Amino acid sequence: MKSQFLKLSAIAASAFFVTACGSPESGMTQCTMEPQENWLDQEQFQQSLTEQGYEINEFKVTDGNCYEIYGFNQNKQKVEIYFNPVDGSIVKQENE
Repeated sequence: MKSQFLKLSAIAASAFFVTACGSPESGMTQCTMEPQENWLDQEQFQQSLTEQGYEINEFKVTDGNCYEIYGFNQNKQKVEIYFNPVDGSIVKQENE
């Protein structure tokens, strides 16, 4: 009985993880599950990116709880970057 409960718990946890992170079919990039009060300030984060040499044409918060920019990196390459809004780390990046 206990092992059956553990097995069901593991299946439920896996289903929650896939739902929370987005399925591969959904195409959604999930960055965090942290509440917004734990996120970096949007204006300060954008300012720090600008100081690092990024040129931001568009900044938005995605459905997957990411800070996303469209613009150019320090090497003047066109980029789309998803950042974790809690620690500022890059979660996904696409260069042209």
